[in-house]
Amino acid sequence: MYGDGDTAGHAAINKIDLATNQACCNLIIDFKKADYRFIYFFLKGSYDHLINLKLGGSQQNLNAATIRNIDIPLPEKSIQQKIAAILSAYDDLIENNNRRIAILEKMAEEIYKDWFVRMRFPGYEKAEFEKGIPKEWKIKKIGNICFVGRGSSPRPINDKAYFENGSIPWIKIADATNSKMFILDTKECVNEFGASFSRKLSAGGLIIATSGTLGFCIFLGVEGCIHDGWIYTSNYKKNIRPAFLFYVINDFRRHLNNLSYGAAIQNINTNIIRNLSVFVPSEELLDRFYISVEPIHKLILNKILKSKTLKQTRDRLLTRLISGKLTVADLDIRFPRSMKEESDAELHP
Repeated sequence: MYGDGDTAGHAAINKIDLATNQACCNLIIDFKKADYRFIYFFLKGSYDHLINLKLGGSQQNLNAATIRNIDIPLPEKSIQQKIAAILSAYDDLIENNNRRIAILEKMAEEIYKDWFVRMRFPGYEKAEFEKGIPKEWKIKKIGNICFVGRGSSPRPINDKAYFENGSIPWIKIADATNSKMFILDTKECVNEFGASFSRKLSAGGLIIATSGTLGFCIFLGVEGCIHDGWIYTSNYKKNIRPAFLFYVINDFRRHLNNLSYGAAIQNINTNIIRNLSVFVPSEELLDRFYISVEPIHKLILNKILKSKTLKQTRDRLLTRLISGKLTVADLDIRFPRSMKEESDAELHP
């Protein structure tokens, strides 16, 4: 009900019993009249309309009276269920894909931890250790193994000429939700002429949050521009690659609060990152690490792209199905297992 940007107007289905505060409006659907999934998809497709219904001054909000007065075109329940089944099938594919992404991310992370935190890397049994690390490993500052820079201050956020009709994704901290590993797309883009006002980076770049999610480190899945809320790394030396530094910096996150500065909001800067001392394994071991994790990274990125395509297809179908432009009356649709189980429960409570 509340909030600017992407907060107010979002709908979700609760899959557990829960209680909410006044920031949420709860719809308890009469299953004799409507399929709750159909109502969910209707609201999901009505996001822009819901945003236009917000009221208030400095902070505009939705209210329960506004929600009650929204007209919902209800076809027969059997039609609602068919529409919900089609769209839910896409959601199930996306959710399954996201589970696989999480498993792959955990696999790659465990390889790093096993090799470089628990020190159980290939050949560790024969390695000679000194002060907790193999003798041939080096301790170096991040600033000595790569370039560390900061994004540039953007033009004013209300400068529409800068953001509208652009082709270069504008990467904000809020966009770091695509996965734990890759930022893929954003809602805003900058124009080519505007790219000079912010730091433009190639796909595959590694960026680090300077505040909020302090030290959060993530790959760019696409070419993009970053503002001064991000630190970036480039010009890696010897056998150092982003695939290694990603895990090293994320492993340091628990220590960065002690190094940060600021009162209400804690921050880090390029000097803090440059001066972090990290171990640098042998080139041979790093090569073996890249062979192990980089194919996993590629699989993760491919699955994120697949989820993006599924979402786009679902959203295009959603508009046509809910509006009735695409009829499903004569389709013989096989319901997802979750819908069939719930229908059986309704018939045999």
